[in-house]
Amino acid sequence: MSKVAQSGDIRLIPIERIEVLNTRERNQAAFDEIVENIKLIGLKKPITVTPRKGDDGAERYVLICGEGRLKAFFKLGETRIPALVVDVEEEDAHIMSLAENIARRKYMPLELLHGIKLLHEKGCEAPAICQKTGLSPEYVNTLLMLIILGEDRLLAAIQKGSIPITAARDIVSAGNDDKALQGVLQDAYESGQLRGRPLLEVRRLLQLRQTLGKSLARKSPRKRSGVTTTTLVRAYQKEVERQRMVVRKGSLTQQRLVLIVSAMRQLVSDDHFVTLLRAEGLDTMPAYLAERIYRAGSKK
Repeated sequence: MSKVAQSGDIRLIPIERIEVLNTRERNQAAFDEIVENIKLIGLKKPITVTPRKGDDGAERYVLICGEGRLKAFFKLGETRIPALVVDVEEEDAHIMSLAENIARRKYMPLELLHGIKLLHEKGCEAPAICQKTGLSPEYVNTLLMLIILGEDRLLAAIQKGSIPITAARDIVSAGNDDKALQGVLQDAYESGQLRGRPLLEVRRLLQLRQTLGKSLARKSPRKRSGVTTTTLVRAYQKEVERQRMVVRKGSLTQQRLVLIVSAMRQLVSDDHFVTLLRAEGLDTMPAYLAERIYRAGSKK
């Protein structure tokens, strides 16, 4: 990567000759505020561009910084805009534009992931991305790890805001160890990172990740083979085994619930334990749980 020029000339250049490399979606209310500010007090800071020769031989420009100001000027009916013109190579212009978008204080998760992925594909290592964007090394390293490992499902969950990036990192570190994964979820619950619906969504995500893989790419459908008596028998046997597994899991779960309910009944029958719960403000429980616990015993 070449060294970027430290200074440039401020010129009034035609808007129609500016190309936007990395356009991004904008909040309409925020954009309207930019338009109104420029309309009232003018442009406080020029945009940044780099010159290029167009197909017609005339000079054109690639936008590095200031897409919002550029679009606001265009909406106000202006045909020219003040711009700081710096001389950088195409690769540098692309990376500078990406870094400028990511470094904004109010970025969308999708923009952040997409921008870091593009910077990585352009050859930027984690330290360089941190320096350009102002993001922490831990954050960038974790995102790059997820991108390199093809963890599309976890990245999509981070993008939606349904899972903290630290929990995603711990899930990857746990590998396929079910006990370790349950430990990660338990830690996330106890720390308050995952509670209620988000926790259920992450559990579902882990099931999909285990059965369908970590990538969201759809596999090409298999070519259907002819149905034979052998294939029918195999399919029947497989379904019977699956049903047996469901029954075994259900029976095991029921046994565990009976054990828990029995233990709870013994605990709530202990006056000292109940007094301790009341002292800690933990003397209430959901109605359905209380009904199951007190069904066979006397109520306190």
